[in-house]
Amino acid sequence: MIVKEEFLNKLRRYFSLNLYEVKIWTALLSRGVSTAGELSDIANVPRSRSYDVLESLEKKGFAITKLGKPIKYIAVDPKEVVERVKKNMRIEADEKVKRLDDLRNTEILGELETLHNQGIELVDPSDLSGALRGRHNLYNHLELTIKNAKDSVTIMTTGQGFLRKVEGLKPVFEKLRKRGVKIRIAAPISKENTHVLKEVADVAEIRHTNSKARFCVVDGKEVVFMVLDDAEVHPTYDVGIWVNTPFFASALENLFDVAWKDMKPARGMG
Repeated sequence: MIVKEEFLNKLRRYFSLNLYEVKIWTALLSRGVSTAGELSDIANVPRSRSYDVLESLEKKGFAITKLGKPIKYIAVDPKEVVERVKKNMRIEADEKVKRLDDLRNTEILGELETLHNQGIELVDPSDLSGALRGRHNLYNHLELTIKNAKDSVTIMTTGQGFLRKVEGLKPVFEKLRKRGVKIRIAAPISKENTHVLKEVADVAEIRHTNSKARFCVVDGKEVVFMVLDDAEVHPTYDVGIWVNTPFFASALENLFDVAWKDMKPARGMG
């Protein structure tokens, strides 16, 4: 049986299997019912490993052990496998989330916080900077930076960036507004994104700009800025820079203040 390596790699990613597991599984699917020895030969997997692999596949819901001798294995319908894997992933994810939630009430988190605070005291403020690769990581750090704001959050973004921020950061904006944090967002407002204006109208002041700049300044101290045009880069390859520098942050915010005065309020535009 010849199965392309690219196909096996896709199966590994989708179903979280190792190489031997996908080889044995596809071999079993091609046979329907088979012994460990036969599958070992077909899949080119060491016979000494085939029993362990089949036991693993059985536990994960990919195969069933047939009663009788010699021991044979039956392939589960792929559609049923997908449902079983989804169910197991949900259970596993819920268990991991619960463990992390429980961690909040343990001494471990306190010890980790102590280590972090001690480390931060030794760091020069100019060293508090880093590159953020991938839009998912970028937005995670952006959310972390914004939610710690005490006075102000200043954002300049693109039209699509405005949509993403309303969708992903609205709950954070609402909490900040309740704490009295001033939020300003400048973005190109058009027919494509004007429908979300009302969703953040109560928590942020929005103004229209033709600029394609992408940055965020928090409290005039921290800056997160994106170095690529989001219309021309895949989210996986998006890149941002985070810096904790009051000198640069306040200078950038002063420039924003000048531009802000000439921008039109975004209500009703598009």
